[in-house]
Amino acid sequence: MALSINQLKTGLTLLINDHVYMVVDLEHVKPGKGAAFVRVKLKSLTTESVLERTFKTDDKIQEAFIEQKKLRYSYHDGDLYHFMDQENYEDFVMSDDNLGDSVKFLKDELDVNAYFFQGKLMKVELPTFIDLKIAQTEPGIKGDTAKSGNKPATLETGAVVGVPLFINPGDTIKVDTRTGTYVERIAR
Repeated sequence: MALSINQLKTGLTLLINDHVYMVVDLEHVKPGKGAAFVRVKLKSLTTESVLERTFKTDDKIQEAFIEQKKLRYSYHDGDLYHFMDQENYEDFVMSDDNLGDSVKFLKDELDVNAYFFQGKLMKVELPTFIDLKIAQTEPGIKGDTAKSGNKPATLETGAVVGVPLFINPGDTIKVDTRTGTYVERIAR
């Protein structure tokens, strides 16, 4: 369905040159002289690259209909990661190139949001916060809670994050998957 520039809004998905983009920012401009136009910042659903475009009033913009589903991470085989639809047990595969930094936080049985375009898996989005166990770090020393500082810790998924000095191996922490940073220690 073709859209006019007045129908554009943040979060809308568009099909441009056979690629699916999501509108992340837009600005309607009505100059004193000439026709109105819209400056749009678009983010690719597959590559995460950002594209800036300007649409004029007579431009026809193609909307992309995206289907969203909950999938569960099953396993990985080489550089391929398998996700299963919990309703019909269908298996979907995505390469580590498409997942990007998300692979550092994938653990078995993790529920993710998946975005499909024309039946094809386009993007997998992890929950914002994930609870992960510390696999390896230097043990905390009594009294370390008083001073500030960080130390590296390897998580159960293999990712390395900076944690406060009082965190010990075996502790469970909450990690922000958007930034890959420590949020808090989870009580035992």
